[in-house]
Amino acid sequence: MAIMFKSTFDDPVGWQRYLNEYGADVQLRVWPDVGALADIEFALVWKPEPGDLKRYPKLKVIFSMAAGVDHIFLDRDLPKHIPICRIIDEDLTAQMSEYAIYGVLHYHRKMASYADTQKEHVWRKFGRGDTPMTRIGVMGIGQIGGDTARKLKALGFQVSGWSRSPKTMPGIDTFHGEAGLKSFLAGSQFLICVLPLTNATRGILNRNTLALLPKDAHLINMARGAHVVDQDLIAALDSGHLAGAMLDVFEKEPLPSDHPFWAHPKIIVTPHIAGDLNPRTCGQQVAENIKRFRAGKALLNVVDPSAEY
Repeated sequence: MAIMFKSTFDDPVGWQRYLNEYGADVQLRVWPDVGALADIEFALVWKPEPGDLKRYPKLKVIFSMAAGVDHIFLDRDLPKHIPICRIIDEDLTAQMSEYAIYGVLHYHRKMASYADTQKEHVWRKFGRGDTPMTRIGVMGIGQIGGDTARKLKALGFQVSGWSRSPKTMPGIDTFHGEAGLKSFLAGSQFLICVLPLTNATRGILNRNTLALLPKDAHLINMARGAHVVDQDLIAALDSGHLAGAMLDVFEKEPLPSDHPFWAHPKIIVTPHIAGDLNPRTCGQQVAENIKRFRAGKALLNVVDPSAEY
């Protein structure tokens, strides 16, 4: 049997190599040249074409080529009876937390200001941030957000976390639900978004919620672009309420060349590079799930359709 591979940027050669090395014994077929539809038993996908996954009569498991699965649930014709497994990978988690830490330190240590003075050949100091008094909020404290929160805490920052349902983390102040959101945002000088994208979290960073952040707060979004209402973020920056935003994800990708984010002086744009899947590490997880399926064992990291993650 075969696995259908669909991605706009991932390397199918690397995935085939590591699936073989980890004993999956499956032939990778790159979309759209998948051969006989009845040969496809598994699908390994990033942003599958709407309606495509229902075409495979013997499809047994769908693997998301991401920690999130919102790109799969966009398909209105998605077969409801087929389990979906997401990626939970230490390498991906480390990449994402590195991005968040870099963003915090970039603003906290005023590196943009020093880059400007270097261009002007000016020797000037801008003062230091007081790390133990600096409050960081992490929205979404699952695998990636939890790792990010712990590492920032280890650097000496005050760290809090927010989730839709109650969670606890040693040394981290946690908030949850609508009741806890206002207090969480009010205490976040740096806000890091790592939420899964669901109907409940789409547009969660909007005019009302951004206004709850302290003046001169910074936003780092490495979750999904649809969490942010673009025009509301720009308004919050232009008004002076927010001091800056570092954005890795966008409602439409690639980000259109005429989008105002590109030229905004308070926005740093990166092209969805906070975390890239490594087939050397992620391939082992996919291969393990293929072997588990064939052995009749429970799959790893199965998505709850009702929660959308």
